[in-house]
Amino acid sequence: MNFTHLHVHTEYSLLDGSNKIKEYVERVKELGMDSAAITDHGVMYGVIDFYRAARAAGINPILGCEVYVAPGSRFDREAGSGDDRYYHLVLLAENNQGYSNLMKIVSKGFVEGFYYKPRVDLELLEKYHEGIIALSACLAGEVARFLTRGMYEDAKAAALRYQDIFGKGNFFLELQDHGIPEQQNVNQQLLKMHRETGIDLVATNDVHYTLAEDAQPHDVLLCLQTGKKLADTDRMRYEGGQYYVKSPEEMAKLFPYAPEALENTHKIAQRCHVEIEFGVTKLPKFGVPEGYTSWEYLNELCFKGLEERYQPVTDELKERLTYELTTIKNMGYVDYFLIVWDFIKYARDHDIMVGPGRGSAAGSLVAYTLGITQLDPIRYDLLFERFLNPERVSMPDIDVDFCFERRQEVIDYVRRKYGDDCVVQIVTFGTLAARGVIRDVGRVMDMPYAQVDVIAKMIPQELNITIDKALTMNPELKKVYEEQQDIHELIDTAKRLEGLPRHTSMHAAGVVISQKDVSEYVPLSRAQDGSIVTQFTMTTLEELGLLKMDFLGLRTLTVIQNAVHLVEQDTGVKLDMQHIDYDDKKVLDSLGTGRSDGVFQLESAGMKNFMKELKPQSLEDVIAGISLYRPGPMDFIPQYIRGKNRPDTIRYDCPQLEPILKPTYGCIVYQEQVMQIVRNLAGYTLGRSDLVRRAMSKKKAAVMEKERQNFVYGNKEEGVPGCIANGIPEQVANKIYDDMIDFAKYAFNKSHAAAYAVVSYQTAFLKYYYPVEFMAALMTSVIEMPNKVAEYIQVCRQMGIKILPPDVNRGAYGFSVDNGAIRYGLSAIKSVGRPVIEALVKEREDRGEYRSLKDFIERLTGTVNKRAIENFIKAGALDCLEGNRRQKMIVYGQIVDSIAQDKKNSFAGQMSLFDIVSEEDKKDFEIRMPNVEEYDPEMILAFEKDVLGIYLSGHPLERYRGMMEKMITSRTTDFQPDEENGMPKVYDGQKAIVGGMITDKTIKYTKTNKVMAFLTLEDLVGTVEIVVFPRDYEKWQNYIGEEAKVFIQGRVNAEDDKPSKMILEKVRSFDDMPKEIWIQFADKADYSSNETELQELLRQNRGTSAVVIYLKDVKAMKRLPAGYQVQISDALLSGLKKKYGESNVKLVERVLKNF
Repeated sequence: MNFTHLHVHTEYSLLDGSNKIKEYVERVKELGMDSAAITDHGVMYGVIDFYRAARAAGINPILGCEVYVAPGSRFDREAGSGDDRYYHLVLLAENNQGYSNLMKIVSKGFVEGFYYKPRVDLELLEKYHEGIIALSACLAGEVARFLTRGMYEDAKAAALRYQDIFGKGNFFLELQDHGIPEQQNVNQQLLKMHRETGIDLVATNDVHYTLAEDAQPHDVLLCLQTGKKLADTDRMRYEGGQYYVKSPEEMAKLFPYAPEALENTHKIAQRCHVEIEFGVTKLPKFGVPEGYTSWEYLNELCFKGLEERYQPVTDELKERLTYELTTIKNMGYVDYFLIVWDFIKYARDHDIMVGPGRGSAAGSLVAYTLGITQLDPIRYDLLFERFLNPERVSMPDIDVDFCFERRQEVIDYVRRKYGDDCVVQIVTFGTLAARGVIRDVGRVMDMPYAQVDVIAKMIPQELNITIDKALTMNPELKKVYEEQQDIHELIDTAKRLEGLPRHTSMHAAGVVISQKDVSEYVPLSRAQDGSIVTQFTMTTLEELGLLKMDFLGLRTLTVIQNAVHLVEQDTGVKLDMQHIDYDDKKVLDSLGTGRSDGVFQLESAGMKNFMKELKPQSLEDVIAGISLYRPGPMDFIPQYIRGKNRPDTIRYDCPQLEPILKPTYGCIVYQEQVMQIVRNLAGYTLGRSDLVRRAMSKKKAAVMEKERQNFVYGNKEEGVPGCIANGIPEQVANKIYDDMIDFAKYAFNKSHAAAYAVVSYQTAFLKYYYPVEFMAALMTSVIEMPNKVAEYIQVCRQMGIKILPPDVNRGAYGFSVDNGAIRYGLSAIKSVGRPVIEALVKEREDRGEYRSLKDFIERLTGTVNKRAIENFIKAGALDCLEGNRRQKMIVYGQIVDSIAQDKKNSFAGQMSLFDIVSEEDKKDFEIRMPNVEEYDPEMILAFEKDVLGIYLSGHPLERYRGMMEKMITSRTTDFQPDEENGMPKVYDGQKAIVGGMITDKTIKYTKTNKVMAFLTLEDLVGTVEIVVFPRDYEKWQNYIGEEAKVFIQGRVNAEDDKPSKMILEKVRSFDDMPKEIWIQFADKADYSSNETELQELLRQNRGTSAVVIYLKDVKAMKRLPAGYQVQISDALLSGLKKKYGESNVKLVERVLKNF
């Protein structure tokens, strides 16, 4: 007997499938079946992966989907409730026509019918039924639903309706038996229906996991995705453990009464054959002007561009351009280049900043002459073959960076030009990764958080880590795994779920542009925000030959563009960033000082130190810097710096290497250099040398050994002369090859580094020559992130740039330049939106500055509400108008109300008092500013923090800075993950002392009803979360109220991808820190004459702080005995200063050795 599984959910039934495609195919083969199906819930995410895996294993893949059918129309959101919102139905593609129709049905379910689930309806099935075989599905199918309710006639009518839609012999009644009593009843009635209607039967097993023993991990997955715990009673579950890939024998045992239902599965399988075409490009056509072919048009554009960019145009340049164009034509990418040229031109014409290029495209002269990239590939030795290799047919990849704020405009333009149906964004899958899956499974199993946390942290943080790898790498983890039963179970379950896709989201930048409606080639779905995306990921789309583009938003471009605008407004200088001097020694030297905050790619701590050592002298050095400062190549930094500083130490293994490695002081830094070495020393073509480079970077050992032979000894048949033929000794050739293998693992794509170095240099140039404008633009770009703004404000202060408070008469939406200082951006004020600010600025530009608080409120009535006015006052944005902040806070409400009242009156046609009295008397009726003092500085700061998110005019901790710096071991910023490697400076379990002010406190109760707390501690640079466990809370609760200024000692608790926290152990209040009063006298005689009077004064202020006498002439000090210790107060200090001179009395804070 032959049997085929036709109802199978894989890992891509995101909520409830844990059947991994690879394992599923292996299992089917193991059980001796020759075909198998994939029918995920409503989606086709997995069909290509499954198709490839099955074909590779010699199994016939049946591509299908279990769709949700709406009871009425797919557009109707109301019909049916609960169970009847939708019915299940299994669809299988019989042939290519059927596959194409299936994609259409599934896409429309998402695009048109999405309501809880992607729903289709009978109209759709009718329209696209050709080539599709349908099965009546499980208990949630329409036929089975009616049968379970005893509505046999309705069930029969539904079955006949489906048979009408799909045609006789293309619709089957599905028998299932998972030991659920209802199924027995339904199956008996289906047999009866088969006899009465002649609709054939088919037996399936609803597969949700691969092996019988996966029932438990699968149950955990259900909980994980529905946010439940295993112990919960009210949750979705699959009872009975029967949902695995059963063998034909097991299936025969279940259905002894319906052998033909088992046979039918194989008959269906034999009917199904779909051929999917890979690697044939489906590029859209570009509409060229009349009278041109796209090939002629591309040539004309390129040669025009060549003349504009090079004087004189040499024959070599023409030759290279012709060679590149011919290659592009032969590979069929002419339209591709025109498409990219067109949308980049659109961006430039609309003043949307475009990056100088990224990735290998910068190596192409065609791209440069078209203006797609903006750095000269000839000058920087960039290779075309690294981008497009005539010997390896693959889609070229041009990724483009756009201004962060306006990237969407370019995507919209492409949509308009090629049609909405042909331009779609791409899906990506979030997967359950090693650390995360352990935490998730621990939560579902209800294990103590702390215990799970310890296990998760034993997994090393490196790329592509798996639990298995971690068990071999970390002996400690292996030990607990082997010794503790509960941990063993946790890890085993996690291992089964690891790598499963968890949710879908939209790829940040990828866009598909196709020649026909995208759903002809790929099914579509909706991302979580409702936008339409493809159901296949990027790599799959490329294999199917679709054109994908990356439209990236780069914040730095926005910064450069804003800075250039500010420079023009401020100085009238119009900068053209493409034509600045890229060899400006002053700019390069400024990078060598290590003060590169805000400079693109060079602002992390490690990079600053590296730049200090490197002291770049040219753009080449910056390119190399960006390439070397990465894990791996970092090991070569000392060698690079030595070669740069002492050229006499550089040794080349053979003279042919010198021209290639000279720019990088004898080190191999770039992939392009590997290609040049292979070409120049062994006589390879550049295309073939690119293949060698790929083998090296992908660590393909077999290919590398074969190529070593060719490299050293040559290969006549393939036309490779080899090194020996070029007079390079065998031994030297082998050494060079070894070096290349060593470097190639890490070598960087020079085209990419060069393009980014240009952006880095542009930011450094602006920062050096126009620091105020640059910092203002930089801060505007991070205006949403108060922590970042605070950090850059510190940088401005170090650079000597003043930061002025926001101001309604001078400020703008973002940070602006005001007489050499930076004016705070108005949009940083809370609950004041962009429309309000735009109206405020427009009103000011049209009708002049605001003259008083009343004038401001009057002119903006209807635009600003009370809340906004209050926040303007608190932020100091109205300081330019008469009255202090406190006065304005008292009267602004009255002003608003009186204006509203006047409006009402005039509307009613009543005359107000004002219309009668003379101008002089009017003054008496104005709302006057009450006579009150300004708020104290602490209050002003608190308001600023409240409405701006940061302290602007000062910092409440500023006066403690000296004491804090002496006491603490870590700042709050040390707890934040580093931008480069994602790791904070502090490590798990480290002892640390932090200091600052408690700005937030949350109380929680433990299971045993004890009190614990979570505090937010803020210092001068940021915040850190402090966890206080019950035992410590009892001990220290009096010290840790909100606003308390304290030092806290404790242990660091590291988190994944989040800032680390600190566990509190001890607390010291700032006020408890020992202080002393030092009083200085000229000499002993001076002291003696004042002694009695001084002792008397000290006795009146008894306390616990010591007094120290210092004699200036002999530099001697004496601590007075305990009887003279004082209570330090402002009154005592000012009294002493009056008496002995301001400069002779000092308050000294002592630092505790032990906390």
